[in-house]
Amino acid sequence: MNILPTSVQNLIEKFAGLPGIGPKMASRLTFWLLTRPESEIGELAATINALKAKLVRCKLCHNIAESTPCKICGDPQRDPAKLMVVEEPLDVVALEKTGYSGRYHVLGGVISPIDGIGPSELNIASLFARLYPEQSRGVDMNKSDQATIKEVILATDPSLEGEATSLYIDREVMKLKADPQFFLSRRRLGRGRPHLPHLFAAVRIARQSGRQRSPPGSAR
Repeated sequence: MNILPTSVQNLIEKFAGLPGIGPKMASRLTFWLLTRPESEIGELAATINALKAKLVRCKLCHNIAESTPCKICGDPQRDPAKLMVVEEPLDVVALEKTGYSGRYHVLGGVISPIDGIGPSELNIASLFARLYPEQSRGVDMNKSDQATIKEVILATDPSLEGEATSLYIDREVMKLKADPQFFLSRRRLGRGRPHLPHLFAAVRIARQSGRQRSPPGSAR
């Protein structure tokens, strides 16, 4: 017989549904909250509500922000020649710790047919629009991006889904324009993404116009 009040049990179940939190930790969090003043709990609830009420997605990179374009896209000090393609906003947080000074494009996930996620469910069309505005497929993006982007870095997770997503983007870029005017390189986030904020340089899969492709394992 469950002797817990319904409100307590409901909160435990909500906590247990969060990533990395099991039933025991969910119970500890719930009972810890019961010891806090009502004002503190109210502040916590208001902060959680503000996540949806105040946050938007940047119209350029799709990162989370309180205004659009976001601080990174609107920062004139960022290097417009580099575009890092990542899966989620949390990857941006991790990569900022590495000193990366370029801009980002957040896909919003990875291609995963088993989960019903294909290219159209991700922010891939808007990525291509940033690279090739003349072939933007109806996506309204910043027309100046293509003129300044010199290197696209695919930094998806080294999982099957992450690799499939990276390869899909590579293949589609080749279809859109067989002779890219920018480097298309691939770097791997440390396993455990995004908790390890370092990168492993990996294979460059396309080079600038007029140059040969780098052999596997070569570094710039």
